[in-house]
Amino acid sequence: MKAGARAVGVAESYRGTDGQGDDVDVGSEHASHSTLAAAVVRADRVVDGFAFGTCTVGGTDATEAVVGVVDALDREDVQYVLVSGVAPAWFNLLDLHAIQAAVERPVVSVSFEASPGLESALASAFEGEALERRLDTYRRQPEREQLTVNGETVFVRSVGLGREAATAVVRAFTPAGGRPEPVRVARLAARAADRLRADS
Repeated sequence: MKAGARAVGVAESYRGTDGQGDDVDVGSEHASHSTLAAAVVRADRVVDGFAFGTCTVGGTDATEAVVGVVDALDREDVQYVLVSGVAPAWFNLLDLHAIQAAVERPVVSVSFEASPGLESALASAFEGEALERRLDTYRRQPEREQLTVNGETVFVRSVGLGREAATAVVRAFTPAGGRPEPVRVARLAARAADRLRADS
């Protein structure tokens, strides 16, 4: 892949009741929203733009929020969208097919821990229509594929790319370690923006 190829990574930061931090009051306005960051990163690790947004903790607006931050970048030169997992903000599930259709680019979800799946966790957290809506979204997503990158294991879902092409994209944007650079940078940016929101 050419050094100038660009991907946008999208990741979140939420410091509330989900174990990522305890410095935000649960009842505060900040605690009800997760901070999203989108980072444009070239394959040669040059960072080339940011956009920020929020989604509701425990809500169903994360798909639209991801589309929103990608659209806000207004970057026709971006070739791929990489997202961190499919269940940000306490099971605010991403629909990778809907994101791909909206942004008109391949979408790759990368996660970093082995998992038996989310269905039992969803059933423990939700019931009725709220559960069925989330299960429907979750079951529509592509299966996770295990991938070794720089000696580390990651799990990949992709829409708009076959397995081999998705593997090539993840490896091209992961020059070191197991975390693709666009996702890593987006996570750092989301954490910084989250701290700013908490302090304001």
